[in-house]
Amino acid sequence: MKNNYSYIGIGFIILVFGILFVPKIVDRITNDDVIRNESRSDFASDKPGQLSDLAFIEIDGEAKKVPPFSFTNQDGETITNEDYSGKVYVIEFFFTTCPTICPRMNANLIQIQNTFEGFDDFGVASFTINPDYDTPEVLKAYAKTYGVTNPNWHLMTGDKDTIYRLSNEGFNLYTGEDENVEGGFEHSGNFALIDKNGFFRSRKDDFGNPIIYYRGIVSEAEQVDEDGVKEEISALKADIKKLLNE
Repeated sequence: MKNNYSYIGIGFIILVFGILFVPKIVDRITNDDVIRNESRSDFASDKPGQLSDLAFIEIDGEAKKVPPFSFTNQDGETITNEDYSGKVYVIEFFFTTCPTICPRMNANLIQIQNTFEGFDDFGVASFTINPDYDTPEVLKAYAKTYGVTNPNWHLMTGDKDTIYRLSNEGFNLYTGEDENVEGGFEHSGNFALIDKNGFFRSRKDDFGNPIIYYRGIVSEAEQVDEDGVKEEISALKADIKKLLNE
């Protein structure tokens, strides 16, 4: 008799579970929530909305922020730093006729773009250092050639002196003209990472110091280049993920 009461109790629990939870499970499957959550699970945070362990880049004791800018993008639209407000984004300086590092940098950025496809709060800011040649039309053709599809990836052109001041002083990413180098221009092959509030962020090195920038030339597939320099694209992806979850 005691065993019968146990069976009745177990049956009752199963019945209650079915009444309460099965309709919810069916509803989630019907609305594709299960599939959607799994497809984005790699980018889910255990504690969304909290600051990550990425460092703020400080100058004179103050967190460095992106300075105001205003340029024209590949679609002929005026783009300012405010257009990136609320977005995590990567910054680069390049030029379309670059015969050396730019193709490698932008191939890596395309891979990053595709990794975060569908994230409305992720973008890229590319500034040409040869604005005399790189018109909006040229930039648009370049974007198409490389496969730029993210609507928040703006390839920008404008006044040369303003761009060089922004790169060298605003971002501390070296750019310059030099007729003696291949392509006629010199520039950093690094990427800067910006959070949703416009602050420069980066991971720390083994000594606890911010790395500040991420190497943009070496690909994940290469691992290391011919000089033994290790890739940092995988680190950049991981840190973009962290900032998206802040």
